[in-house]
Amino acid sequence: MPDTSTQPHEGQRLQTLRSQFLAEADITNVQNKSLIHSRREQICDAALELFLEKGFAATTIRDICAGSGVNQASIYDYIANKNDILRRLLNQLWFREDVPTLPVILLDQSLSLEAALEEYFRESWAKKRQGTLLAYRSVPHMQAVDRKALHMREFAAMKDLADQLSLRLDLDGDDARLDIMANLMVFLSAFGPMRDWLCRDIPEDVLVRTVAAGAAAMVRSLVDCPKT
Repeated sequence: MPDTSTQPHEGQRLQTLRSQFLAEADITNVQNKSLIHSRREQICDAALELFLEKGFAATTIRDICAGSGVNQASIYDYIANKNDILRRLLNQLWFREDVPTLPVILLDQSLSLEAALEEYFRESWAKKRQGTLLAYRSVPHMQAVDRKALHMREFAAMKDLADQLSLRLDLDGDDARLDIMANLMVFLSAFGPMRDWLCRDIPEDVLVRTVAAGAAAMVRSLVDCPKT
């Protein structure tokens, strides 16, 4: 039986990173906070649409100005550059805290593995769709420090998940297969947003239940399959 006394609970690794968002530029040219908020919202909304449609690299500041209605002479009163916009969008959409992580969901022992995975996939697919698409499509164009931050948060999420799976399955926490399976579960959380164009005629409940059932079967297979 795994030693649970030293294992993190309630997503401790991820909790240590929750306050570590991507660094947004501190711009103080404009004193009116309400105006700053509304202009940044306009800029980010327009940029998100363009980044998802044209791609980050192909989108120019001129495009964002045209889409947002903020003129090019004043846009730098609200954002530093295109990378600053991307950071703000990822903080809002990818790092959002109103979507429960799978390690946190798994803390509810009353939920079956299938039910926990269903909740995780349903919430992730519904609420993080744009964040998922933006993150996956933008990674090649991110600055090194931003890629490192994303990597750290994803690594923390997967390690927390591996810990919770070890408790659920009564497996040794050092079992490397748990890390592999955790990585796969996180990957599947991107399935809905990344592949929904293939599944438009399938009811969402059917899709969620099917993927969750398959994922749960893969997780449980670790108990029956030898490590070597």
